[in-house]
Amino acid sequence: MSTLPRPALTAGRIVAWVLASVLLLGVIATIWIGARGAMAYQHLQRIQTDAAASTAALAADPSSAAPTLARLAAEAADAHDLTSDPIWALAEHAPWIGPQLAAFATVAASSDELLRESLLPLATAAQGVSIDSLRPVGGRIDTTALAGLAAPAQKAAPLSAHAANAVHDIDRAPLIGAVGAAVGRADDLFTQVSTAVDTLSRTSQLLPDVLGQNGPRTYIVLVQNNAEWRSLGGIAGAAVVVRTDSGRLSLVGALSSGELPRGFETPVVALPDDVTKIYDTKPARYFQNLTQIPDFSVDGPIAREMYRLKTGTDVDGVLALDPVVLSYLLKTTGPVALPTGDTLTADNAVPLLLNEVYLRYAKPTDQDAFFAGAAGAVFQALADGRGSASGLIDALTRAGEEHRLLAWSADPREQKLIDGSVIAGQLPVTDAHTARFGVFLNDGTGSKMSYYMKPDVSLGWGSCQPAGQVASRQLTLQLTLTSTAPADAGTALPEYITGGGIYGSAPGSAEIVGNIYLPEGFELVSAQATNGAGFAGGMYEGRRVLTFGIDLTPGASTGITVVVHATTTAADAQAYVTPTADAARSPVVGATCGVG
Repeated sequence: MSTLPRPALTAGRIVAWVLASVLLLGVIATIWIGARGAMAYQHLQRIQTDAAASTAALAADPSSAAPTLARLAAEAADAHDLTSDPIWALAEHAPWIGPQLAAFATVAASSDELLRESLLPLATAAQGVSIDSLRPVGGRIDTTALAGLAAPAQKAAPLSAHAANAVHDIDRAPLIGAVGAAVGRADDLFTQVSTAVDTLSRTSQLLPDVLGQNGPRTYIVLVQNNAEWRSLGGIAGAAVVVRTDSGRLSLVGALSSGELPRGFETPVVALPDDVTKIYDTKPARYFQNLTQIPDFSVDGPIAREMYRLKTGTDVDGVLALDPVVLSYLLKTTGPVALPTGDTLTADNAVPLLLNEVYLRYAKPTDQDAFFAGAAGAVFQALADGRGSASGLIDALTRAGEEHRLLAWSADPREQKLIDGSVIAGQLPVTDAHTARFGVFLNDGTGSKMSYYMKPDVSLGWGSCQPAGQVASRQLTLQLTLTSTAPADAGTALPEYITGGGIYGSAPGSAEIVGNIYLPEGFELVSAQATNGAGFAGGMYEGRRVLTFGIDLTPGASTGITVVVHATTTAADAQAYVTPTADAARSPVVGATCGVG
């Protein structure tokens, strides 16, 4: 029996002790991480359970939200502490389990930043503010209600955005199902809260001046008619002129389309060449074509100049909304009486204003008067303070998110605050996270047949790996346009709805002229239409634009497929679509890598 030399035995014992120590440390680290992770998970679960209710309370009654947010902020701080020690940080580099721990730690840290550093100080500052004080009383809104929120909201907005971006940037490719799903839920929640805080920050700075705190203001409010499509919604079917002074709102005029400028021989403003190559000069010559250009920061100044040339009056800004927005507002105000004796409600506003009015009245002047009267009645109900402030905020928030509420200010400082917000109505912007299409539709029939047209849009990624990193990716947009008009539309519907064939389309058919804006930085792979239609080309502010024309007979459908490619970090996609008369059809369509 041989005996190892003493040095070898000593070395063997050292190796054994080292291995045992490593194993023991691994076991201790596993127990440590598991225990701390379990506790952190409980904290985050309590946050997730109460987060939606607490953020809703912050919007509805800030004074009641602070105690709940303080408790959630303490939970978030504990979760962050439990997932930020050196052992946890070291384990984040381990295979498989590391990405799960890293994602967990990022959500915990972002929750701490969002709650403790952003929302809690904002809620504390808002404890003396009653949201209901923003409801008009006797036609006046107390602009001082927002004064105390401007500074804390401006500080909270970048912090909430940073927290939301950190969660959004988590690479979900290596995450297991449950962890990936949890990160997805956190991403949605953080994005919603960040958007709300950003909106509050902008609103608290804008609203006092908009409401005439520092002098009277006059605005044109365009009511777009979705029964005759234009890129951002529809033709300007009516306009309401509103004056604000020291928080007091007054309706000083309501114009029907017959009273609006019908046309100018030359453009009222100079349009860039890339715009005229796509849209000609009609958007700057015809009031009804204003929103054909899918950028309200361009359309607003055109509307202002047209109104000045028509009336001799300069306005301070231009807003636009549609009958769907009126239906949202009517849920808050309740039914309103119209000059005709009709009652306008949340349920009948869209069909009545966009279709039935043309069946009832043969004369365009009568139709226009009905349309303008309805817009004025809803505004007057708001100015009278009907409904709750929280209901009004909910209605306007939904309208903004759906790109149905648009605003432009003649004041450069105010316009800077509007730029980039959901009410700016600007071209879709592709960034490191999201590739964005624009699908903008216009009626070419000279009719109200768009009411019967349904655009279905979907997006899908062809390749997603590795998510969140620079990679070659292909993205497909599919658009299906369908006519739901009755088979006998050509004879059963009034000529004012069908267009009567004036512009070449047979009565009952509809011509749709579309412009698809490709995401910046993406190259066109292919574009096809099921009816064999071709595509014209153009460029607008660095975006390639595909233009097409389609005629749809009653009941017919045509599909368009556009495939683009880029080497990009973007793993999400969106398409901004012309808002239609159908409130159930979202004008913003999205997709995440691997999910169509």
